[in-house]
Amino acid sequence: MSPDKKKTQKTELHPRNKNRGRYDLAALVKTHPALKNYVILNKYGDQSLDFSNPKAVKTLNQALLNHYYGIKNWDFPDQNLCPPIPGRADYIHYIADLLIASNLGKLPSGQKILGLDIGTGASCIYPILAATEYAWKFIASDINPSSIEAAKKIIYANPALHGKIECRLQKQPKHIFQQIIRSNEQIDFCICNPPFHASIAEAQKGSRRKVKNLSGQKSKTPQLNFSGSHHELVYRGGERQFIENMIQESKLFARNVFWFSTLVSKQANLKGIYKSLEKIKAHKVETIAMQTGNKSSRIVAWTFLSDREQKHWRKDRWK
Repeated sequence: MSPDKKKTQKTELHPRNKNRGRYDLAALVKTHPALKNYVILNKYGDQSLDFSNPKAVKTLNQALLNHYYGIKNWDFPDQNLCPPIPGRADYIHYIADLLIASNLGKLPSGQKILGLDIGTGASCIYPILAATEYAWKFIASDINPSSIEAAKKIIYANPALHGKIECRLQKQPKHIFQQIIRSNEQIDFCICNPPFHASIAEAQKGSRRKVKNLSGQKSKTPQLNFSGSHHELVYRGGERQFIENMIQESKLFARNVFWFSTLVSKQANLKGIYKSLEKIKAHKVETIAMQTGNKSSRIVAWTFLSDREQKHWRKDRWK
């Protein structure tokens, strides 16, 4: 395994992220008038939003997708996770940088490039951002049939996404890549934002903390739709166990995927992740630091392809 596994990169929003600065609420309201209903004045007298209000957050994200990415129809059941667009876009941009570094400084682009999103959710947000920013194709997988159906509706409602995203239901929840990746399929990268709570009680505690941080108010029964549904948040063993299972199963598809990757929200999990990747003899491991506001996380990416195999992959798929 390459010795640069602990090397980190930038700790602020990616330079290509369209939302590095303050939200231009006037422009967003003009594009998406429904957002006007949630604009308030903060304690400094400036226009802002109540970010503890799930409807305000969802409407803001609809406005961002409409204004910056041309996605006019983005809706899903309120109980599902409503992802923040800037942070999700950062993951996609850093994956693009990873591909650039793997392709001698040139971005592999166009619809020959194929990504896989593990646990795409009802919002289908990562494939949407990748398709609109880089014209990549995507496989969007999930264990929840209702999430898959919601994602399909979003794709159908936006002609710009037609033919770019294929939704696949994982019928075996214990598996991650099996039943999803086909034997002859070549995938340039996979991404994953794993569930990071080990129990529903832990998820509720996190929701209460989030509501308090955003609104300054304590709540014994926070609006859980702010944080997502059970399967999006909870996994037995939490984030560490999910990623461990992902690592072990990735070995079975070592020649199907160039880069495997996952978000890691808890820094304490890194040591065990590196140890597992060393045990299964990953050829190279990269760690990319991410920062969204006060929240720090990181991407861990690994490949089994030797230098020679990577060269052949570039020649066959990226040239």
